[in-house]
Amino acid sequence: MGVGKKEESLLTFNELLESVYGTYIGFARPEGAFSFTSVTTDSRTVEPGSLFVPLVGEKQDGHKYIPEALNAGASVIFVTKSVYESNHKYFMGLASENLDRTFIAVDNNMAALQNAARAYVQKFPKLIKIGITGSSGKTTTKEILAALLRQKYNVVATEGNFNSETGLPLSVFKIRPEHEVGVFEMGMNRENEIGEIARVLAPNYAIVTNIGTAHIGILGSRENIAKEKRKIFNYITESGAAFVPDEDDFANFISEGVKGKVVRFGKEIPESESGVNFISNDGLEGTRFTVDGTEARLPLPGIYNYTNALACIACAKTLGLDAKQICAGLESVKGLNGRSNAVAINTKKDSKGESKKIMLMYDCYNANPDSMEKAINLCGSLEIKGRMIFVLGDMKELGTKSAEEHSRIGALATLCNPNLIVFIGPEMENGAKAAKLSGFSNVRYFSAADVDEVSAFILDYARDDDFILLKASHSMNFDLIAKKLSDKEILSA
Repeated sequence: MGVGKKEESLLTFNELLESVYGTYIGFARPEGAFSFTSVTTDSRTVEPGSLFVPLVGEKQDGHKYIPEALNAGASVIFVTKSVYESNHKYFMGLASENLDRTFIAVDNNMAALQNAARAYVQKFPKLIKIGITGSSGKTTTKEILAALLRQKYNVVATEGNFNSETGLPLSVFKIRPEHEVGVFEMGMNRENEIGEIARVLAPNYAIVTNIGTAHIGILGSRENIAKEKRKIFNYITESGAAFVPDEDDFANFISEGVKGKVVRFGKEIPESESGVNFISNDGLEGTRFTVDGTEARLPLPGIYNYTNALACIACAKTLGLDAKQICAGLESVKGLNGRSNAVAINTKKDSKGESKKIMLMYDCYNANPDSMEKAINLCGSLEIKGRMIFVLGDMKELGTKSAEEHSRIGALATLCNPNLIVFIGPEMENGAKAAKLSGFSNVRYFSAADVDEVSAFILDYARDDDFILLKASHSMNFDLIAKKLSDKEILSA
């Protein structure tokens, strides 16, 4: 299969080869015919003109999908040098059979992907680059900020939550010459991941939403998490700015050594400094406030989302947006699929053939102690007609803190006086026990997220006007439970 019509390559052959410290595999050097117009690590998403980067993980070796990528039209292939050297004849054979494709051997495919992405970003010296990280709220903050900045600039932003060691490099390859601002989310689940991907983007503005306990099982302490998160500020120059959560107890720590301006955001920052004046928390309708005297509404529920918006407003003001533009951007913000979406639904029929009209809030993408606490407290603040039902699943990557944090969440959930708490998963058994020890009796525990069993139980228990919260880490498949409950299509996160 051919590689399709030639388009301008994202990097030239020499730019790519030099950036990844690579060795060309093949015969005639391809400078004239060389081109790649997209980048992927998944052979299933290869399109004509793709650079295919086969990653090697604990369970998969992407090199075995190279023939599939070639058949789909990949024009450039990275090959790990150790793999190439162990099967030299095979790869030379592929190169000879595909003279219109380019094979490059590199020491490490992940590092090569990041280095290529870094070289690509450097082709856009005028681009305003904004990085966003934090223990929770990253994706929501990114979406709010992008919505605001689009009122003034041509914006490119991370799609979904492509924020990892692979996701961030793939995201920056979406930058094009017409873009004026790039808003990119940065996540981590290991030591120095923020440092590595911050090097790729080298943001001149950056936001840390908070320092919580997500991934504490890997990093060991909130202080270690803070040390990692503040690496996003490493590339800020004197003309840039770092946006720091004022109410976080690590605010001073993460601000240390920042070369640019440090801007604090938060509910306690006075209007004279932020230009923002809080009016009301309107529950599921969001939050109302003024920006420089102009009334605005953030349509996302939860005071924690208001705090995320304050970070975005501070950044938008720094980048020259006026109150009218900021308010228009806030009004345009949409709820994120799988994240604290509250929808009125008719349930599917229960065992008696009955359907109920309920309000369902499903946050099925991710869960850590911070986001779980925020979701529970939000639900506890709502005035509802019917009963409150919590369905809470395991939170992942908490390590030795897991039992303690699941127990804390179990006890916390009882303080909101729900009518029923359903705990699901081996770790949430600690939550169920803590809830019972708190004197709360209406507890149901499932040792595993059996979608059919759990959904059938909830459907039979529910009544008209009930409010149901579904919250768990993505691997618990709560998005499938949401689909089983609803008579309307609910997309997965």
